[in-house]
Amino acid sequence: MCAIICENTDFFAIFAIVFADFENMMDFNTIERFDKIATPFYYYDMDLFRKTVDHVAELASQHNLKVHYAIKANVERRLLEYISSKGFGADCVSGNEVLHAHDCGFPGGKIVYAGVGKSDKEIYNALMLDIEAFNCESLQEIYVINEMAHRYGKKANVSVRINPDIDAHTHKYVTTGLYENKFGISQHEFEKLIEIIGKSEHINFIGLHFHVGSQITRVSEVFALECKRVNEIVAYFERNGLKVGNINLGGGLGVDYDDPDGSPIADFETWFRTISENIVRRPDQKVHVEPGRSLVAQCATLISRVLFVKSGETKNFLIMDAGMNDLIRPALYGAYHKIENLSAEMRTFFPTHQAYDIVGPVCESSDVWGAGRLLPLSVRGDLMAIRSTGAYGQVMASRYNMKDLAPSVFSDRLDEAPVMTDYFE
Repeated sequence: MCAIICENTDFFAIFAIVFADFENMMDFNTIERFDKIATPFYYYDMDLFRKTVDHVAELASQHNLKVHYAIKANVERRLLEYISSKGFGADCVSGNEVLHAHDCGFPGGKIVYAGVGKSDKEIYNALMLDIEAFNCESLQEIYVINEMAHRYGKKANVSVRINPDIDAHTHKYVTTGLYENKFGISQHEFEKLIEIIGKSEHINFIGLHFHVGSQITRVSEVFALECKRVNEIVAYFERNGLKVGNINLGGGLGVDYDDPDGSPIADFETWFRTISENIVRRPDQKVHVEPGRSLVAQCATLISRVLFVKSGETKNFLIMDAGMNDLIRPALYGAYHKIENLSAEMRTFFPTHQAYDIVGPVCESSDVWGAGRLLPLSVRGDLMAIRSTGAYGQVMASRYNMKDLAPSVFSDRLDEAPVMTDYFE
């Protein structure tokens, strides 16, 4: 299809936009191979994924930090097996995550188990694996774990999650460290907490756990403040007889959803440096971090196909075959994901651009990927890329409307991808 450029089009501006996209996009050969794969699917750039994990491993070694991957962000087996091979631990928030992490190569001694609502069955299974720590989030939870450990002849390692009352300056649904949040134990319970731990014979208290929120982009400011508050809390507990061997600062490092090609790897350097410069620790204390989103978000792209182009009186719609059942973040949080037309880049370097509301097939008005997005002229059958979907994409997917789940397709295993039928020929 030839480009249509009107006489008052800023030719050089269009050229700059398209050429910049082309330079950072997947190569033409990869896009051509996508055209043979059934959509929607999650495409994993395994080179970027490994580069990110290796980078974090190197920085963690430099700053003497222990890393536990927060597997709730993405539980894809291939990713977990590589992460565990690098010596990272696993941060889990359900009993099934604990079992899955162990099955993917994380030894029990490198698994920490957080979450405000652990069932007896989940606690039992984690006890049997002799996990590194239960991150307890209420006083009653400590009672229960102590009783169960006594019943089964175990001694449970426990780290207590403290609510530091810090504003992470992020979305209200992913802010977890404020006083009124459901997570962690607040200051008014500190004295009672110390008393309970002192009386719990089957609890081995190993440290304190903190987490202030997710998708934090004001990195230096927020994490420096967290460290300052942690220093005060650790000092309080040690003055009152509890030796804090482990300081777990949680995760929360944000990624660049606006420009995934410009920032393919999150700013781990600033995060780790901020911790090193602000945390107070003795030589015998270990400091832990729990990156999740920042390890995996940029390595995956949700690939979809345009089913229909619909022209309204004031809007143009692109109706895609991927919906909120595949990626719920835009519908749930109003989250932004960059969207690109891969097929248009194959047709011409100078496509006409047009504003579209990009929507999915699910029978809900909230099934919208983006409103008024400026894209090259798009047609039925075009391949579309929804970027930065490696975190909280597949793990939050559902079969709502009885839709099929989008499969994983790996950059180094494209030949194994499900083949598309000939509907568009």
